[in-house]
Amino acid sequence: MGEEILARTREAGAARASVLEDVFEASYRRLVVQLYGVVGDFVEAEDLVQEAFVRAAAASRSFAAVDNPEAWLRRTAINLHRNRWRKLRNFSRIKHRLANPTDPPRLEEHVVVIDALRSLPEPQRQVMALFYLADLSVEDIATTLGCAEGTVKSRLGRAREAIALVLGPAEGSSDA
Repeated sequence: MGEEILARTREAGAARASVLEDVFEASYRRLVVQLYGVVGDFVEAEDLVQEAFVRAAAASRSFAAVDNPEAWLRRTAINLHRNRWRKLRNFSRIKHRLANPTDPPRLEEHVVVIDALRSLPEPQRQVMALFYLADLSVEDIATTLGCAEGTVKSRLGRAREAIALVLGPAEGSSDA
């Protein structure tokens, strides 16, 4: 009985794959040309149509039940294009903020320290920020970053040395 169910499942899967292959053979080029007319870029049109076929394969049962598979693929590809265009449009609205990050108020009082932090490699900057600004323990930092406590201690030590070189000796220290 179980073998019978497995055989029927395989046959159904093969039938759905066959439907998708048939639609691909009959519609792929036509869909690429249609999408090229919509987006004006041949490579983008091919990418959108391919992504639509990937989605059709993922939705194999519901795709096999569609009355007009080519229309389903065209609509999916156009919707993908709209989503991409919308994301690009929204990104273009905010990208100036990403290029020029705004600093918190009164930060100019600490410009030297902030510049020193920005000069550190990212892993060292992360542990410094989490240790001194977020007031996390070495153990919590290790958990947050997914690394060993020894790694956190090592990064903290290197970061402190690098900051000390940039900032110079502390006021009142005898290292002058």
